[in-house]
Amino acid sequence: MDFLRPSTLDEALAVKAEHPDAVPIAGGTDVMVELNFDVRRPPALLDLGRVAELSSWSAENGHVRLGATVPYTRVVTELGDVLPGLAMASRTVGSPQIRNRGTVGGNLGSASPAGDAHPPLVAVGADVEVASVRGARTIPAREFFFGPKKSALEPDELIVAVRVPKATGPQQFAKVGTRNAMVIAVCSFAVALDVANNTVGTGIGSAGPTPLRARQAEEFAAAELPWGNREPLQDNIARAFGELVGAAARPIDDVRGSAAYRRHALSVLARRALGWAWQEVVA
Repeated sequence: MDFLRPSTLDEALAVKAEHPDAVPIAGGTDVMVELNFDVRRPPALLDLGRVAELSSWSAENGHVRLGATVPYTRVVTELGDVLPGLAMASRTVGSPQIRNRGTVGGNLGSASPAGDAHPPLVAVGADVEVASVRGARTIPAREFFFGPKKSALEPDELIVAVRVPKATGPQQFAKVGTRNAMVIAVCSFAVALDVANNTVGTGIGSAGPTPLRARQAEEFAAAELPWGNREPLQDNIARAFGELVGAAARPIDDVRGSAAYRRHALSVLARRALGWAWQEVVA
């Protein structure tokens, strides 16, 4: 197995064009597990750790442009105020050591339906910036995933950054697992409220072949939440929202949980998450 280590983005794109089967690696928290368990044996690894263009973030035009190799720890410590949903999800990823190495870009690259970063990105309508020697393009996060471990990335493309809208209202993230930490989600859910435009965004994880939106739940909450007078959230609205989220899921039975359990758990998570978010609105 070859180990390729470019030092600039242009060099990385050139290497990826020459070696389209090379697997990009930043923190290695997903790739190294697969290598250790002999799940796959790629002909080459493309280490992006020295590419400075991928390791920073910037704020521009109401968005945060998050470099592909910025680790979860920095999302939590530096961006919790402007990207609260993504920061909450980042706090649930693995252990402190994993969060120091793992990246949102790597999470997207693995395209796992259980990726913790995916629901908040879907909920807020983030965009994924990808590039190759042929040029750059932007893919909406809601259209990035094609299936388990499958994405819109072409063989010669690399994820460069994620453009995430700054929060325009409260955001929440919650997941269910077999224990409190270092666990793959049985299911997860993110909600984002836009109090300026009276809209609601949702993201469902680990309950379908790709991360999902609950469109009917979004439309229901946008219409029923008391945006004008900021009254406390009525229980019937929260429960109906949760039921619509559960209905939007496409879960399967597997070793981590049954499809029925996932639907029920998502309903509960969504009801609670909407309640927590709305409490911030009325506070």
